[in-house]
Amino acid sequence: SHLSQPAQDIKAAIDRHKTDQRWVPAYEGGNADHDCVNGLVSLMAPHWKLPVLEFAEYNFCGGKANAQTFPAANGTETTLLLTPDEQTEKKALLKIYVSEQKNLGYIGTTQESYRPLAAYDYSKPPHEGTLWYTRFHWVPFGHPRIDFTRPQEVCAALASWPEATSGSPEFATPEDRAHTE
Repeated sequence: SHLSQPAQDIKAAIDRHKTDQRWVPAYEGGNADHDCVNGLVSLMAPHWKLPVLEFAEYNFCGGKANAQTFPAANGTETTLLLTPDEQTEKKALLKIYVSEQKNLGYIGTTQESYRPLAAYDYSKPPHEGTLWYTRFHWVPFGHPRIDFTRPQEVCAALASWPEATSGSPEFATPEDRAHTE
């Protein structure tokens, strides 16, 4: 329900760093915040002239934990098989994320997958069935480790946000504007 501020934060970060491409988490139902960032970047990307790539993290497509694979392949995916040294480094990096240690057992360390940002219908959840972040919505009380955001809330926010900003060139970065001049 507060997408304008993250959009401005994304724009500010892009303006601050000289990049040759943009990366965003996939729209996969793993985390409501990640799905919102994907939607925001998708709405902002037409103002950019540089490529936008999305990376697979985790999802619950098909009723099972999936890591580093997209819920629906579209033929543009690239999968990198990590070397033993890269796997060791990724495991060490995951250990740094102390607050999520009990939640990271499903994260794979053998591969990474990415692709050009896919075209999504953000008025619908990213896949049918239970989304990762809704697996424990049956719990009858608030719990600090359960995201109680409903997919309908995410979809409604993303569907209503473009009307407020459609055609807003302020999302173009100086470097992207230079590509069109």
